[in-house]
Amino acid sequence: MEAKVVRWGEDLVVRLSPQAVTQLGLHEGETVEVLPKRQTPDAGAPRTVNGIVVPTLAEMIAEMDRLGPSQRPELVDWGPDVGAEIICDDDDR
Repeated sequence: MEAKVVRWGEDLVVRLSPQAVTQLGLHEGETVEVLPKRQTPDAGAPRTVNGIVVPTLAEMIAEMDRLGPSQRPELVDWGPDVGAEIICDDDDR
């Protein structure tokens, strides 16, 4: 649902259509909380993709730690680095 911010004298007010007021069950004089639509995902709102909540890496690690050591994945030894995988920090390129 969207509402429009408009000027009313020296104030800015949020205008709600009669349908929005009915849908929200609001009454004149009632106090409401307003959150900006352009807030960032880190501002408290969960990140979603196609309506599915997407946890951050930190949240996933915290959940794994909460569940205990049995939830830690096994380490995988992929063998020695080969070809383009080799990183040489001394290379001046």
